Amino acid sequence: MILAGDIGGTKTLVALYDDSHGTRSPVRQESYRSGDFPSLEEVLFRFLQPGTSTPIRAACFAVAGPVIDGRCKTTNLPWELDERPLGAALKTRVKLVNDLEGAAHGLSAIGPDELEILQPGVKREGNIALIAAGTGLGEAILVRSGESYQVIASEGGHADFAPRNDQETALLTYLRKEYGHVSYERILSGPGLHHVYRFLLESGYASEPEWLKARLATGDPSAVISEIGLSNGHPLCTATLDLFVSIYGAEAGNLALKALALGGVFVGGGIAPKILAKLRDGSFIDAFNDKGRLAGLLRSLQVAVVMNPRMALIGAATVASKL
Repeated sequence: MILAGDIGGTKTLVALYDDSHGTRSPVRQESYRSGDFPSLEEVLFRFLQPGTSTPIRAACFAVAGPVIDGRCKTTNLPWELDERPLGAALKTRVKLVNDLEGAAHGLSAIGPDELEILQPGVKREGNIALIAAGTGLGEAILVRSGESYQVIASEGGHADFAPRNDQETALLTYLRKEYGHVSYERILSGPGLHHVYRFLLESGYASEPEWLKARLATGDPSAVISEIGLSNGHPLCTATLDLFVSIYGAEAGNLALKALALGGVFVGGGIAPKILAKLRDGSFIDAFNDKGRLAGLLRSLQVAVVMNPRMALIGAATVASKL
C-alpha cells in the first residue's frame, strides 16, 4: 500500500492505494476539514486508526506551501510538516511536495473527458503551465524534456499583483492599505473574491441590500458571491465575478508567457469548476490573450479547465509509487 494526501488550507484529502492497481482508484479515501486538526499527524492518526496493520511502503503529501529541505510551513494553516518525523511516525519513506507540484504530477492521468476547453489552440509538444485558485493561488510549470516532463514547483501566486487599468489600480490601492504587499493570491482565491467584493462595495459601485448582507454573514462569502454573480442576481456580485475572472485570465496569460507554455495551459483548483459558465463567456480568454505584441502566440495556446478535484491527490500517489 502507498499513502497519499492533498493538504489544503480548507480541506485535507488522504487516501490509501494498492499501487499494483494504479493511482486512479484508492482503496480508501477520506476528506477532513483542515482547520479542525492541529497537525497533519493528527489527521493521519484519525485516518489510519489505532490498531490497523496495513503496511505502508511509501507516502507522499502535496501541501499548500513551499517545501524546502523536506520541510514546509503551510501558508494558510498553522501547520509545520517535516518528512523525517512523519516518516518515523509512519515507519516508511515520506516525500513532501508543493500542492501544485503534486497536481502537475497528476496531470498525465487526467483524461480528455475531465477537461473543459476554453481555447482550442494549436496542438504542440512543449512546456505546460498549471494555475489553480482555491483557498490560495498555486502555480507550477512542466518543462518538456525529451519524451517526459520535469515538474517545477513555484510560489508564483505570491508575486506582486500588476494592475492593467484604472479599476485594477484602485483595487491595488485599496488592498495595499490593508495588507501592504498585494500578491495575486490576495485576489485570486476564495478570500480574494470577497476582497474584490468589498472593494467594489466601498468604492460605491453599488449598494448592498439587507438580504445580501444577511446571506454573506451566514454563509461562505465567496460561495454566496459566486452563486449570485453567476445568476446575475445582484450587480455587486456580477461585477465581482467579472473582475475576478478577468484578473484570473490575465495572470494565467502571464504564467503562459513565463513558461512559454506551447504544450498548453491548464486551470485547476476548486474555484474554476464552480464558475465554469463565467470562464466560458470569453472574459477569461480575452484577458489571457491581451498581451500586446505576443497576443498571437497566446491565441495559439490551448487553455483548459481540469474538472477532476483529485488531481493533486493522484499526483501525490504517483510520486509515492516511485519512491
